Formats: sequence, structure tokens, C-alpha cells
Amino acid sequence: MEFPCSNLRVLWSFILFDAILLSSIYPCSPSVFTLKNETDRLALLAFKDGISEDPLRILSSWNDSLHFCKWEGVTCSLRHHQRVTSLNLKDHSLVGHVSPHIGNLSFLRTVNLSSNNFQGEIPQEIGRLFRLQILNLTDNSLQGEIPSNLTHCSEIIAIQIERNQLDGKLPAELGSLSKLISLNVRSNNLSGSIPPSLGNLSSLTTLRLTSNNFDGQIPNQLGQLAGIITFLIGANQLSGTIPPSIYNLSSIQVFSVAANRLHGSIPPNLGLLFPHLQ
Repeated sequence: MEFPCSNLRVLWSFILFDAILLSSIYPCSPSVFTLKNETDRLALLAFKDGISEDPLRILSSWNDSLHFCKWEGVTCSLRHHQRVTSLNLKDHSLVGHVSPHIGNLSFLRTVNLSSNNFQGEIPQEIGRLFRLQILNLTDNSLQGEIPSNLTHCSEIIAIQIERNQLDGKLPAELGSLSKLISLNVRSNNLSGSIPPSLGNLSSLTTLRLTSNNFDGQIPNQLGQLAGIITFLIGANQLSGTIPPSIYNLSSIQVFSVAANRLHGSIPPNLGLLFPHLQ
């Protein structure tokens, strides 16, 4: 179908008018695109506000003279422009609290705040980081309970929160983290029984529950951890016997159930059952 020139002129007039109208409402200036990622910058500044002592002046670069992707300890995505994917501030003598605003860094894959002096609780908002793969809060002074909503971090492969002052129970919900490879909560004040649901962690290779106050019996379900390599549950208050299912874990290299209240005997053919034992 052909249109008369007059009709085409009218049509182009409408298109031009719409373009001018849209440009006035949504101007294509740099500030518009910057606003799309302002969430990450503000979340980092809120995290900085939670730091009360920074003796090494690690966070001195966290200011407006540098783009936040260039701040110390911050890594941004190459694929998703100006989105923070890693926060690595390990071993910097930082003192303070982990800000709940960390949950606004929705592209985070790695959080490493180990070997500092963070206090207070692990914020529940970390459970909003559905892309998170590694959570390392080792060697701090964190208190309170382990957030059960860490199960929302379905991509997580490592939870390392050893040597803190955490208490309460180990959340049974963690048994739903199908990609979890390492669970390390040793040297805390955790209590209650070891959740049988941990037997559902089909990808788990490292389980470190040493030096807590776990009681009750060793769950028979832990015998389902077919790929486990490191199995450490010593220095607790566990009772009963070692379940026969545990001896089916032929991949074990490091095994400790010492300093508990266990009884019974060790199978004489342990070397055959654990051929990789070191």
C-alpha cells in the first residue's frame, strides 16, 4: 500500500513529536544511566558507616574521587556494568558491624570479611543475595544465630564462619543447599543436635563442626554424604555410637569424632572401609 506524501509528512511529525516528548521526560544524560547502579554505591557507603575502626585506612579510597568499582576490596562485573560482584576485605583489622545494607548488593558472588573484628549479628539481609557463592566470615567476633534464610542463597558453595561467638542451633534449613561444597562452623558456641537434613547435601566435601556444644547422637543420615572428604565433628558433647552408615563413606580422607561422649568400638577393617584415610 502506498501513502500520499502529505500523509507521510503527518506521520513523521507525530514520530518526531513523540521523540521530543520522551527525551524531555527521560533525558539521555549520564546521570540517568548512573542512577541505575546508584544502589550499589549507596549500599557500600552504608557498609562503610558500620565500620567504627579502620586503623590501616583501607576504606580511605571509598570516596567520591574514585568510582566505587575502584574502591579497595570491591570488584565489579565486566558483564553487568557497575554491579559489585565481590567484597573482599579480609585481614584488614576492621572493627564494626556488618551492615544489613549488604543485602542490597544483589550481584554479589563473594563476601570475604575474614580475620577482622566484626561484631554483632550476621544480618538476615544476606539471605537476599541469591547469586552468592562464597560467604567467609571466619575469625571475627560475630554473635547471635546463623540466619536460617541463608537457604535463599541457592548458588552458595561455601559457608565459612568458624572461630566466632555464634550460638543457637545449626539451622536444619541448610540441608536444602544442594550446591554447598564446604560447611565450616567450628569453634563457635553452637548447641543442640546436628540436623539430620545435612545428609541431603549431596555436593558436600567438607564438614567441620568441631569445638561447639552439639549434643545428641550422630545422625544416621550423614552416611548419605557420598562425596565427603573432610568429616570433623570432634570436641562436642555427642553421645551414642558412630552410626554404621558412616563407614560407607569411602571417600573420607580426614576423620575426627574425638573428645565427645561416644562409646562402642571401631571396626577392625577400618582401613578397608576408609581406603583414602590420611
